[in-house]
Amino acid sequence: MTAKKKKQPKAPPSAFTEKTVQSITDNPESSDTPTALYSENTTDNSTMPDNRSTKAFKDSSNPTDGSKNSVSDRGPATAPESSPIAKAHEQIPIESIEAPKNLPAHGVWVYIEQLQGEVAPVSWELMGVGRQLADKLNCPLSGVLLGHDIQPLTELAFQYGADTLYAIDDPMLEPYTNECHSIALVQLCQAHHPEILLIGATTTGRDLSGSVATALRTGLTADCTQLDVDVDNRKLLQTRPAFGGNILATILCRDRWPQMATVRPRVFPEPEKQPHRRGALVWSDLGLDPSRTVMEVVDRILDERTEGYLDEADIIIAGGRGIGSKENFRYVEELAQAIGGMIGASRPAVESGWAPYSHQVGQTGFTVRPKLYIAAGISGAIQHLVGMQNSDVIVAINKDPDAPIFRVATYGIVGDAATILPALTLELGARMHGGPLGNERQL
Repeated sequence: MTAKKKKQPKAPPSAFTEKTVQSITDNPESSDTPTALYSENTTDNSTMPDNRSTKAFKDSSNPTDGSKNSVSDRGPATAPESSPIAKAHEQIPIESIEAPKNLPAHGVWVYIEQLQGEVAPVSWELMGVGRQLADKLNCPLSGVLLGHDIQPLTELAFQYGADTLYAIDDPMLEPYTNECHSIALVQLCQAHHPEILLIGATTTGRDLSGSVATALRTGLTADCTQLDVDVDNRKLLQTRPAFGGNILATILCRDRWPQMATVRPRVFPEPEKQPHRRGALVWSDLGLDPSRTVMEVVDRILDERTEGYLDEADIIIAGGRGIGSKENFRYVEELAQAIGGMIGASRPAVESGWAPYSHQVGQTGFTVRPKLYIAAGISGAIQHLVGMQNSDVIVAINKDPDAPIFRVATYGIVGDAATILPALTLELGARMHGGPLGNERQL
C-alpha cells in the first residue's frame, strides 16, 4: 500500500456525534439480549487543548516495587511530538481516560477487523475469549466495527457473542488508514469508557493498537498468549513471552483505561456461531473533515500467493535443527506433500536457510492451530511452543527423550527424525492413497 501526504489546512476540529441508535432483537425475553436502549450523545472535543495528544505522558504510578515476581506494570505508551502518530491526532485533540476510584463495569470491547467486507478470523477468536472475560466480570461484551458499507457485517458480531456493537460507517474508513481508524476508535473509547479493549495482532491491528494506546495514554501488551482477569480488582492479566521468550510474564495496567492487549491469530479457538443471537446496535458519526486528513491511499497491491497461508493450514509438518541438514529437510517436504499438509520450520531452521521465513512457527513467526502438527527435530524451546502448543494433535519426533517438546505432545517418538520421517511418508502416504498397510509390506 502506497500513501502520500496531503496538505492540511487549519480549521477548528469537528464534534463526534452518536446520531443513530438502533436495537436489534428477535426475542426481547431472551436473557442474553440487551433490553436497554441507548440515548443520543454528543461529545464536543473542540474545547480540548490542541497539544494534548502530542505531549509525552509520565505515569504517576510506580512501575516496579523491586519484588521478584512475574507480574509487571505496563505504563502508558507515548510518542515523540514530531512523530507521524502525534501529528495525525493533532486534528482531533484527545485526552486520557482518567482512573476513577470506584470504576464501574464498563465492559469488554473487541475490535472487529474487516477488509472489503471480510472479517479477519482473529476478531471472532477474540470474541470467544472476550465472552469469557466479560462473564467473569459480569459486564457486557461489545464489538467495534469501522468501515464503509458495513451493515451486512453487523449481525455477525452478535452471532459470535457480542451484546452490543458500536459501529461507524464512513467512506473515510475504507480502505484502512491508521489516521482515520485510530481517531474513530479513540472517540468511541472516550465516549463509552471501555474497561478492556482487545485487538488482533495482525498487520492492521499492530499498526492501530499502538496509535490508540498512545492517544488514550494507556498501557498496551502485545502478542499475548493468555488472557484472564483478577475479578476482585478488575484487572486484565495479560500473559506473554518475555526476556527473549525464556519466561512467561503476566502484565498489568494498574490505573489506566482501557486495558489494551493484542493477541495473535489462532491463539484462541473460534467460538461457535449462534445464528439467532441478537444485540444492541449503536451507530456513530466520524465527524471528520476529509480536507483535514494528512494521508490517503493511492494504490493497494495484494499479495498473490501460489500456496496457502501457514496459519490457516489443517496439517503442518515442521522441521528443526535436529533434522541435521538442508538436504535432510526434504524429508519434511515429502511428508507434507504425501498427506496434504504445509511445511513449517523452527527459527534455527529458517536462519540456516532450510526454509523461508513465511514458514516459521513461533514467537517471531506464525502462531498456528492446525488439526495435526508434526514437530520433527524440534527441541521445544518456549519461543517455538507459544506458536503451536494449541494444535489439536501434536506428534513430536526427537532423539532426546527429555526434550521440552514432549511435554506438550499428544504422541511422542524418540529417534532420529531423518530416519523416521521417510518411514512415516511411506506408511501415511499409503494410507492416504489406499495402498497396503501395516505388516502387509516391509518398511
